[in-house]
Amino acid sequence: MARRILHLDLDAFFAAVEQRDKPSLRGKPVVVGGAGPRGVVATASYEARRFGVRSAMSGSEARRRAPNAAFLGGRFAAYRESSRIVMALLREVSPLVEPLSFDEAFVDLAPSGWGDDDLERRVADLRAELTARTGGLTASVGVGSAKFLAKLASEAAKPDGVRILDPEEELDFLAPLAVRAVPGVGPATEQRLSALGIHTVAEVRQADRAELIREIGQAAGEGLAALAWGRDDREVQPQRDPKSISTEDTFATDLTDRAQLEHILRRDAASVAARLTKAGYFARTVTVKVRFPDFTTRTAARSLGGATDDVDTITAAGLALLADVDVRVGVRLLGIGVSNFATSAQERLFGEDAAAPVATSADVGPGPGLSGVRGSGFYPGADVTHDEWGRGWVWGAGLGRVTVRFETRETGPGPIRTFRSDDPALRPADIDPLPAAVRDEDE
Repeated sequence: MARRILHLDLDAFFAAVEQRDKPSLRGKPVVVGGAGPRGVVATASYEARRFGVRSAMSGSEARRRAPNAAFLGGRFAAYRESSRIVMALLREVSPLVEPLSFDEAFVDLAPSGWGDDDLERRVADLRAELTARTGGLTASVGVGSAKFLAKLASEAAKPDGVRILDPEEELDFLAPLAVRAVPGVGPATEQRLSALGIHTVAEVRQADRAELIREIGQAAGEGLAALAWGRDDREVQPQRDPKSISTEDTFATDLTDRAQLEHILRRDAASVAARLTKAGYFARTVTVKVRFPDFTTRTAARSLGGATDDVDTITAAGLALLADVDVRVGVRLLGIGVSNFATSAQERLFGEDAAAPVATSADVGPGPGLSGVRGSGFYPGADVTHDEWGRGWVWGAGLGRVTVRFETRETGPGPIRTFRSDDPALRPADIDPLPAAVRDEDE
């Protein structure tokens, strides 16, 4: 029997979460990300996509195309919550679940007991349960005999659809697709193939294998030829250990103040250390990434000698790496990450000096003028609560004022009110948890 691999992709995930939690934005163009002159779009709702807005587009271009869209900062706690609910649901189907991101996963259906005769009904039930547990999110699903076929099938089903490929139809499904649809074929490879007159998967099958390898290389040529015939033996990997944990900031204006950059690095190092501890890992290497105004990027790494999740040690290593960088020309982006993980702490090698204690995120702030860079404080889309008006979200902020729309996912569109940004009755709030998430935690 052919393998049955399911690929699930949540539709316009970040934007869909925002529309679910903000009734006044349902059916409206919504863009997550893209704030500031250097912002980049993370996700656009389907209403925004009709105007040509796409992921990875610059925020300025997105605003030009959809000036009336709601541009919101990311609420990653809300996205993580919904993602966790979805992944838990998929693991009820099969223990062989390979998450690819917050909103995407492969599932090997072999342990599920789902037969081909009831596969369509089972997938329909899965999608309906997902929508119920997540409060209204939708997903596109593809099923095929290989991972890449399942993924292509789910892409063909978007949005909010299903495509189940019978094994005997898979080659016909692949044949008319553009070569760019095949995993691993980027713009450069596509251009080389186009020079050979190869534009579709069917034309890859007809191509001379030696000419294909000569043009794009041995591994790429053989891999492309195999995929063109639907051959993909990769297994679903239920455990995917992270190779690194990192965070980075792109600044609205280039920064030259070393003290300010150190403040940001301390805060980010504390965030990375907290995520490292939560994941149960210990890192042996710290890396700092600096991008300059001309887009040149410098990356430097330092071994910690042992393996640790200690915030002071990680921060000290990051600051030492930053000290070697001349920031006078301006810094466009600053990031810090850890890698080379171990599952237990390891002492430093004999004779190595311990890192000096440094301030953590509790000791320093993000620096002047940077509160909105990473979606902190009263940024558009942020959850807030008011002593009199209750829960709401930030519609807009600036000039010492915060405008809030008071509504929740259950209330329907709510009223808008404006307050001073220092109003003691108004404060940031945690996300309003979904019932499925509360139930999951209680269990």
